Amino acid sequence: MGSTFQSFSGDLTGSTATQQITVNSNGSLKVEGDFEIVDKNGMPYDLGGREIVSICRCGLSKNKPFCDASHKGHFEHEAIAFALPPKKTL
Repeated sequence: MGSTFQSFSGDLTGSTATQQITVNSNGSLKVEGDFEIVDKNGMPYDLGGREIVSICRCGLSKNKPFCDASHKGHFEHEAIAFALPPKKTL
């Protein structure tokens, strides 16, 4: 999956659980911790008890939204953390 350069860690659910999303260079987003992934209707994916999954970000996976390693040799992105511009206000 490549080197890990950027990650986010925090309490996203209001519980004491910790989640982390790691952006892998030339690869997927690694999600780990106590989390739930839902579709556009709010229905959860059955993760089979997994505490770590990889999410596709190249668009080539045959198993979206999950990574199946189709990106290898076809997707490049050097994951280096940066600050987002200020949030737009209306």
